[in-house]
Amino acid sequence: MKTTQLYLIGNAHIDPVWLWRWPEGHHEVHATFRSALDRLNEYPDFVFVSSSAQFYQWVERSDPAMFAEIKQRVSEGRWEIVGGWWIQPDCNLPGGEAFVRQALYAQRYFLDKFGVTARTGYSVDAFGHNAVLPQLLAKSGLENYVFARPALTDLDLPGRLFWWQAADGSRVLAQRLIYGYNASRNLEAHVQRSAADLRPPVAALMCFFGVGNHGGGPTRANIETMERLQADPALPELIFSTPDRYFDAMRALNMPLPTHAAEIQRTYGGCYSAHSGVKQWNRQAEQRLLTAEKWATIAARVLDRPYPAAELARAWQLVLFNQFHDILAGTSISSAYADARDTYGEALAIAGRALAEATEALSWSLHLEADEATRPFVVFNHQAWASRAPVEVEFDVPVGDQVILDAEGVVAPHQLIAAESASALRWRVVFLADLPPLGYAVYRLAPRPAGQPVPTARPPLAASATVLANDSLRLEFEPATGAIARLYDQRRSRDAFSGPAARAEVVTDRTSTWGLAELHLDQTAGVFAAPSYRLVENGPVRAAVRVETTYGRSRLTQTFTLYRELARVEVAVTVDWHEQFAALKLRFPVNVDDPAVTSEAPYGTVTRPATGQEAPGQTWVDVSGPAGAAEWGLSLANDAKYAYSAQGAELGLTVLRSPVFANLTPLPPETDPDQHFMDQGRQSFRYSLLPHTAGWRTAGTVATAAELNAPPLVVPATFHAGPLPLRASFVEVEAEGEGVTLTALKPAEDSTGDLIVRAVNLAGEPVEAALHLNAWRRAIRSEFGPAEIKTFRVPASLAHPAVENNLIEFGA
Repeated sequence: MKTTQLYLIGNAHIDPVWLWRWPEGHHEVHATFRSALDRLNEYPDFVFVSSSAQFYQWVERSDPAMFAEIKQRVSEGRWEIVGGWWIQPDCNLPGGEAFVRQALYAQRYFLDKFGVTARTGYSVDAFGHNAVLPQLLAKSGLENYVFARPALTDLDLPGRLFWWQAADGSRVLAQRLIYGYNASRNLEAHVQRSAADLRPPVAALMCFFGVGNHGGGPTRANIETMERLQADPALPELIFSTPDRYFDAMRALNMPLPTHAAEIQRTYGGCYSAHSGVKQWNRQAEQRLLTAEKWATIAARVLDRPYPAAELARAWQLVLFNQFHDILAGTSISSAYADARDTYGEALAIAGRALAEATEALSWSLHLEADEATRPFVVFNHQAWASRAPVEVEFDVPVGDQVILDAEGVVAPHQLIAAESASALRWRVVFLADLPPLGYAVYRLAPRPAGQPVPTARPPLAASATVLANDSLRLEFEPATGAIARLYDQRRSRDAFSGPAARAEVVTDRTSTWGLAELHLDQTAGVFAAPSYRLVENGPVRAAVRVETTYGRSRLTQTFTLYRELARVEVAVTVDWHEQFAALKLRFPVNVDDPAVTSEAPYGTVTRPATGQEAPGQTWVDVSGPAGAAEWGLSLANDAKYAYSAQGAELGLTVLRSPVFANLTPLPPETDPDQHFMDQGRQSFRYSLLPHTAGWRTAGTVATAAELNAPPLVVPATFHAGPLPLRASFVEVEAEGEGVTLTALKPAEDSTGDLIVRAVNLAGEPVEAALHLNAWRRAIRSEFGPAEIKTFRVPASLAHPAVENNLIEFGA
């Protein structure tokens, strides 16, 4: 009797986009599913598995008869739905809420159409896996996980089969596919290799087979080979099966298995920065959708407006598709990014309309007494904390000697700045607004009150073409390269950097589009230099210096802005890039010893060793010295980039790379002068520098990054009666430090009128938090464990209490 088993998993890995565009991928899904159904008819023991709700939706719409066949096979247990996500996404770059929506829309789709939900997470081709995934999976009904990368040579894991655990304690049972997920040639050798990998106490493993990448699935020859090998006495028992059945069998044995409690990284480090466009579109779309949902939800509650559920779901699904691992990672052909641009644009337009309609409706419902001498406007704060934030607003009347007044008539110092239009018909001002948590405040452009001078803050902000200084920071520039020569924290008498910072360094990058598993962009080819400096703004609110530098045929502009009252530096970057087989990094040597490098991960954080290797990050990364009274550090937030490196205490933000599109082995330009290189031309983004003490958790790092990526929104107002006051807060989170952050506010998917509220604890310890839902006359008090994501369902009726829910909104 055979004592070991191989579970034969018939599958077809389908890249809907890669070396082809999505219509061809759509066809391959259709053809592959037809082939799988035919094989199921021909071979009674054969079982097929497939992931990705998007694929099933395509077939449902294009071939209802085939879709009915699939439903029948699912009900029979011959076709297993795996994955539980809308698509197989990149598993580092999407934001935390995007992973929630991958499962939310997919699992609910599967339940609606097939009466089942997936139980096994399935990311066989993703380029690394973030450390929060076990929690995101487990709270989405996915108790198992199967993956292939990183390869055995790139990362040593504690076993082929192991428990993968997140920082909150959630865990899933996981298997790494050592010999891949596409196997259709020389299957006998493939089975023999898999059999040789069986090691006590694990007496069974999965063995995937089938034609993949461009679809296909198991062929007749594949299945017949497996049937023949079943009779081979030298091989383990070979069972046509599914991942769910395999994992169920392993759980039933209750055997001791090792635990891996960290991220599963890294492979293809160039993917974190390849194709700046798709990275920026993704960030913008995620942020706008979350913001639109908040305000559409509030408007529905406060004004009894209809919530655009179908439209926003459609927008999310467009974004989720574009998070496919070969799209968002930047590894597809050039023309595929025209499709991504268009569909991200569609999602942005849908979200933009929902946001504009909700905030306009709220603005129109204010009670504004007529005063024809003033121009009122409303500033919306998207965050669930009070914010003192820069706001820019344009008028179609000359500003002149007028002032900005808040709802109480208090003057807010403002500054005239350049309007977006070059015409003389618009006037633009900037000021610092005091905004309530997830709420709004009304301001007015008004004549200066009689006898009242315009207040000015003291001490004055010192500004020249090479120096900016406020009461907190002093910024000086290096004459040769345009880098920061010094960022001095005057509050603590300490330099933020140990050398020139924001140094624009060009590095040689002759790797492929994907890069290498351990990619180090450290071969310096040169630096941007020959700077010109210009003081472009100087007033009572802020001062700004524009530094222009060049390298080869490329030009870089960094505009450094220092606000009189804010202890951070904001930088607007525009690069016009024309280099090839090169990357651009901005270097920041942080003045700390024994650094800890921490970055935002999807709904979490991760601390990594400072080895100089390219690493994925979300909206911020922090370099801090040892914890304690002398702790010091610097946070860098950005609104478009996902890649960084840290060598010792030197932080490097990877701005762009310029490999050839979708090329594993790029040729030198002289071999093929028509090669298409990435990131050629002009792009812009922003970043902020935040020196701090006492650690990033209390420094304002999370708030700075959130407000940079979703800044306050200005909506014009007019005079009319209405039910709403001139200032209001609809939701506020009360917690210690920056531990608990509100991340999503939306109606429940089941159209019951219930509210869904999601928050995450980024602190490394338990935190008591209160979520004040002012517009709902509710308060939720809960203890969040370290790194815990919590979802609350708030019933429409006040007679029923709020309850915790899972991420896909099933059950209590």
